Amino acid sequence: MDAQPTSRKHTPWNKGKLVGQKLPLKLQEIWSIRIRLQLSNNIRDLALFNLAIDSKLRGCDLVKLKVSDISHGPSILKRAMIMQQKTQQPVQFEITDQTRIAASNLITHQNLKYDDYLFQSRFHDSPHISTRQYARIVEQWVTNIGLDPANYGTHSLRRTKVSLIYKQTHNLRAIQLLLGHTKLESTVRYLGIEVDDALEISERMDI
Repeated sequence: MDAQPTSRKHTPWNKGKLVGQKLPLKLQEIWSIRIRLQLSNNIRDLALFNLAIDSKLRGCDLVKLKVSDISHGPSILKRAMIMQQKTQQPVQFEITDQTRIAASNLITHQNLKYDDYLFQSRFHDSPHISTRQYARIVEQWVTNIGLDPANYGTHSLRRTKVSLIYKQTHNLRAIQLLLGHTKLESTVRYLGIEVDDALEISERMDI
């Protein structure tokens, strides 16, 4: 009688971890991370961090950015457009001056060509960093400034700028476009806006 094959128990990636919406970074936290990267002369991570904030892209799209996606000849674009992997819909994003400088420094430092991936992997079997590597990098960033990594992740970077924009403008349609969402309901759920707004209204009631 043949022996039955032994089945390996698969451990869920999120076992023992806090699951749910990850917190966006606050303005002070953005600058704490950015200044640390600048002082350590971490050219790759500074470009990665700045582009993550500006682009508001999912990790799977961010790690696959190519030089050609953000530049025209030697110049870094002020606005770029890519096709999202998840939705197969195009999304545009701005590239601020400090991000353009960081990206340009990265391209020069690593002597990247027009068709090269921006964020090169150190492993030969991958032409760019993986989403798992990106997640570990984000964990290191937030840990270094004293934040609990259980509360933050790659989606924190995606949510950061739009959360700040919403607090200033309450323009949901603009945020929907910036995130590349096809439905406004997705934007509302993504930002947790209904709960935040309800609490703000309640806090203003002095009874």
